[in-house]
Amino acid sequence: MSSPETTLELYDDGAESPSELMSGEMTVTSAPRNTTDPNSPDFNTLDEPIRDTIMRDVKAVGVKFYHVLIPREKNTLLRDWDLWGPLVLCTFMATILHGSSDEMHDGGPEFAQVFVIVWIGAMIVTLNSKLLGGKISFFQSICVLGYCLTPCALALIACRIILFSTQTAFLFFLRFVVSSVGFGWATYASIIFLGDSQPPNRKALAMYPIFLFYFIISWLVVSHSNV
Repeated sequence: MSSPETTLELYDDGAESPSELMSGEMTVTSAPRNTTDPNSPDFNTLDEPIRDTIMRDVKAVGVKFYHVLIPREKNTLLRDWDLWGPLVLCTFMATILHGSSDEMHDGGPEFAQVFVIVWIGAMIVTLNSKLLGGKISFFQSICVLGYCLTPCALALIACRIILFSTQTAFLFFLRFVVSSVGFGWATYASIIFLGDSQPPNRKALAMYPIFLFYFIISWLVVSHSNV
């Protein structure tokens, strides 16, 4: 007893043959590719040299630093976020702050402490912002908080230079003023970028952790007394 033959019909009656359906031409357009404007829909870096890619990213990081120092355009840091700038600033500040003249300590825990304060602190501030209804992504907030460490890093450099002189009450006061300016600048810049992302009736609750975050960083800067 033979079983009925089972066939699988891929094409209905009257349809084109497989060879006709698969026929065609594959052409590659010779139009120049856009490799300069990342905001353009036809932006393409497939054939771009590695050097150009690195230089474009470095330029983008530099532009973000500039807008933190002169916070005029609010969407600059939010549109194309990255974590390169915050990583560089955090590593730089941790490297300087970890120095210790005490031979009993190699500075390792202090280096780790700066990293924990910066990254965990930024995450806590971001989580608070999200819980309050902030209209901003997690990594966008981390990016802004990290880049706004720039004034604190500049204050750290200035205080480091002041420490090369014999310390007096006046020089301590000068370091305090420099650190305070860095603190105020960082807080103001972050509020400019993140303020509009919060509900109007909850801005104070969202800004207080930012204030506290940069206050702790600035306190580390002014309390650092080892060259």
